[in-house]
Amino acid sequence: MLITVDPSSGQSLADQVAGSVRAALANGTAAPGDKLPSARNVAAALDINLHTVLRGYQQLRDEGLVELRRGRAAVITGNADQFRLRLAAAAEEFARAALQAGASEEEALAAAREALLSMRS
Repeated sequence: MLITVDPSSGQSLADQVAGSVRAALANGTAAPGDKLPSARNVAAALDINLHTVLRGYQQLRDEGLVELRRGRAAVITGNADQFRLRLAAAAEEFARAALQAGASEEEALAAAREALLSMRS
């Protein structure tokens, strides 16, 4: 599994680490039972702090997506709700595009609501 971060992003590196794993689950490149790369290897490969990677992994643990065992591999659990993960990934992509376009939160939400309503018609 490829974990990536963008140091120029406004999103914290730990959030990006967790987001990479969520995205892999959403698009099917990762599945329950898969082992995550060791935090030490991810930190070295991305040239970021080990504790930053561990914070990302802990977010995933708190969400019930990963089981962490001290000194052993982090394993993706069977609790990953594919629908919720795909929806969250799409929402994150939309939010990023809206922010880059300069939309306010209200404008972005209105645009999303309008798009949903027009698709139902």
